[in-house]
Amino acid sequence: MKSHLTRSMQNAFVFALLILTNHNVIAQDKSAEVKAVVNKMFDAMRAGDSLSLRSVVTADCALTSLSKNKADSTVAHTSNMQGFIKAVGTPHKEKWDERIYDVKVSIDEPMAIVWAPYKFYLGETFSHCGVNVFTLINTKAGWKISAITDTRRKENCP
Repeated sequence: MKSHLTRSMQNAFVFALLILTNHNVIAQDKSAEVKAVVNKMFDAMRAGDSLSLRSVVTADCALTSLSKNKADSTVAHTSNMQGFIKAVGTPHKEKWDERIYDVKVSIDEPMAIVWAPYKFYLGETFSHCGVNVFTLINTKAGWKISAITDTRRKENCP
């Protein structure tokens, strides 16, 4: 009887381990999908490709930038995604190169949040830094960015 219980417990443990491992693989796959959408957006910015950029955002994607004014108060600047898409596709002298690092992804189907510190360069010249927060939704066409909020500063950049 004792060995039968042990064997049953071993089988239950192996079964639970397989389920948990499978769950982790699925979560990692979704996280990779979400990161790929964000990376595609930055690749589109670098390439000046408005069509590619449009493919990863929702039609009503919201843009908000937070910064400090001279009185040290936080100010929110909102802009239109369609205007941003047009600006990306309009030829400009320097490449827009936003480099993200230490990316964190949280997913609760059908929503994902990406937290990504960044450094922004115009060509090879550093411009500013901050943190991007992307909200994505999982649509029939896949993950799409529905909102972007960022902070911007020129000092205290890592």
